[in-house]
Amino acid sequence: MKKIKKVLLVLFSLLLIIALGVYFYLLSTKPQYEGEVAIKNISKTTEVYFDEYGIPHIYADNQKDAQVVLGYVHAQDRLWQMELMRRIAAGRLSELFGNKVSKTDRFFAALGIDENSEKAVAQLDKNSQSYILANAYLDGINQYLENGKTPVEFTLLGLEKKPFTLKDVYNIFGFMSFSFAMAQKTDPLLTDIRDNLGTAYLKDFGLDGSLGTTQLKSFKGEVSNYSEVSKQVASLLDASPIPAFIGSNSWVIGGQKTKSGKVIFANDPHIGFAQPCTWYEAHISCPDYEIYGYYLAGTPFPLLGHNRNYAYGLTMFENDDVDFFAEEINPKNQNQYWYKKELKNFIQKKKIIKVKDSSDIVLNIKESIHGPIINDVMTGSFSKKPLSLSWIYTKEKNQILDAVYHLCHSNDVTDFRKNCELIHAPGLNVMYGDAKGNISWTATGKLYKMPKNINPNFILNGSNGEDDKKEFLDFSKNPSALNPSWNYVYSSNNQPEAVDGYLYPGYYLPKDRAMRIECFLAPKNNWTSLDVQKMILDNTSSRSSFIVNKILLDISTKNQSVEFKKAYEILGKWNGSNNLNDVAPTIYNKLIYRYLENTFQDELGSEKFSAMLSTHFVKQMIENQVGQENSVWWDNLATKNKKETRKEILTKSFKETVAELEKQLGNDVSKWTWNKVHTLEHMHPIGKVKALAPFFNVGKFEVAGSNEVINNLMFGFSNNGKYEVKAGPSTRRIIDFSDIENSVSILPTGNSGNPMSKHYNDQAEMYNKGQFRKMLINRKAIEKVSTKLIFKAK
Repeated sequence: MKKIKKVLLVLFSLLLIIALGVYFYLLSTKPQYEGEVAIKNISKTTEVYFDEYGIPHIYADNQKDAQVVLGYVHAQDRLWQMELMRRIAAGRLSELFGNKVSKTDRFFAALGIDENSEKAVAQLDKNSQSYILANAYLDGINQYLENGKTPVEFTLLGLEKKPFTLKDVYNIFGFMSFSFAMAQKTDPLLTDIRDNLGTAYLKDFGLDGSLGTTQLKSFKGEVSNYSEVSKQVASLLDASPIPAFIGSNSWVIGGQKTKSGKVIFANDPHIGFAQPCTWYEAHISCPDYEIYGYYLAGTPFPLLGHNRNYAYGLTMFENDDVDFFAEEINPKNQNQYWYKKELKNFIQKKKIIKVKDSSDIVLNIKESIHGPIINDVMTGSFSKKPLSLSWIYTKEKNQILDAVYHLCHSNDVTDFRKNCELIHAPGLNVMYGDAKGNISWTATGKLYKMPKNINPNFILNGSNGEDDKKEFLDFSKNPSALNPSWNYVYSSNNQPEAVDGYLYPGYYLPKDRAMRIECFLAPKNNWTSLDVQKMILDNTSSRSSFIVNKILLDISTKNQSVEFKKAYEILGKWNGSNNLNDVAPTIYNKLIYRYLENTFQDELGSEKFSAMLSTHFVKQMIENQVGQENSVWWDNLATKNKKETRKEILTKSFKETVAELEKQLGNDVSKWTWNKVHTLEHMHPIGKVKALAPFFNVGKFEVAGSNEVINNLMFGFSNNGKYEVKAGPSTRRIIDFSDIENSVSILPTGNSGNPMSKHYNDQAEMYNKGQFRKMLINRKAIEKVSTKLIFKAK
């Protein structure tokens, strides 16, 4: 017995020593928020104040010094995230995570973002401020790489530190740009529906733009399994350790409609949730420059920002800037294809993908005149013809670094709008408001018209030389509004008005948020910052109750169960709210899934049906389709000698909804509350390992909100009755030019990506409760609540 006790004591002691060792090691990785750091390549001492939420306020003698220090402090909080961000577009995630992400690497390696980035860097003006300041930022990152602490993720994965370059910056912007696009999820699927089922089955999808009825107002061939492309691209982006950019809200209210007479600016870009969260907040102040900005990891200039003079932000335009072409191969030579009745040789490239703990993947990539052939970099057989992907981002001159530099260095509204022209892709709605009273919305992107007989929603003919004809529009034709007579501008990813009679094609989101925003903004003329804070947290859908009314008209409660009748009654009285204790949204979202499955899956099959659920158009078409009594989709093709009606499908869907919710949540309908099924967890890539999840992940939280409400906490439709939020407001920020120093914001988790920092998750509870914190720009106020880190020149 004594020996056993001794053995147990020794084991306990060893475990204690190991635990203490791990603990003290982790403590050693914490970011440094006070003290002194000696750093090269700054001309004078630079002071950084980290406020109570870990946001650095950098006071420098000049912009170059500020950028070096920004790179350093950004790296100490987000180096792991920077490493991920620079790898995805280059196809280098497999070096970290092995074979499980090799499909993602194969696809992105073929897209050509890496080569485009290299070309763009070579074309930069080496004497421009954007080039000089970007390199100063990279210098700061690389000095931290050399002299700073090693993130725990690097240690766990055995990752070697390597310097960051301008090509990495461009690759990060390249991934961001591709994640905006929806054509890769949509066009192949719609082509499949057309070719396999017929054009009658497309009528309910409103491909002519007829469903985009709440529009932004300007002021001035072969049967193939193309949907496999949609499914695989959606799967790659969903499985990526880096969140995709999805949608957004923004509105800018002119002084004529505010209580103070000054502009109020609001923005909440919708991005996939992950940990660390997307944005790093930092404030720079120099004698000739000041900006409070939101930075992507590894990028030198903020995509969102404000100072005392102006504020700007982004939403996604959702325009169509990606096209697919079916190429006609030469049967006698697989390395040739037909174009305009002439044979052309494919450009051929070889790439090597390094895979952790496995052999290298050799990737042979072919490119036609339109773009890379994606057949060979995706799994399965989906087309007998080579399918090429044409993307404006890689076709046009890439000036994204200069564009983002000018966003935060503009002199006035005219200068700001002029520099938006530098952004060819992605398509963005760039929102602006300033202290002089100007408000503006500008759609960016290299827009083009196609011949009237060509529909870019489908796979196009690559050989005829007709389907790729484009008439590029002058930037002055891009949708925009400057100081409109109605005194506000907004965007919620909805469709803009026609450009010279041409309704620009895209993958716009439903009118729900747009109508709700209009409903708030139009009648009210005494807006305050507090009013806008309440509005940005609004959980009520402007259209769900209308959809419900259409559905319930066709459903009878006669001879149904008590639970059925109670659920029917609750849904019938619903005003569209999605609050924590509401019951109706639990019933509604289960019902919508059942309706979609019973209506579309018999024609599409389970895989194509799943692909459809990942598109914007499925959200867009629900309200229209559910009201079409004679829609061809109602008939269940699986039943012979019978043609189902809308009434039958909707009644079946409601019965299934009630039965499944009873099984999931019990027989008491009043307890089917939204908080039990609508949850949010911020997942770290390493947190997917169950044992490490408590250390790296943040949450789970019960959350209000829903799809397509202003507080747009998004989830995919599913049959399990659990609505795990995948994306939503990546920040909520409100800038009030009558009280600029008390402008407010919030992040989903925290400003640091270091799990040992107290700022890793210190905003999470506030975010879920709909609270805000100040964006401090007054130095005296900053100093009162901050720690101080001094950077001295080496």
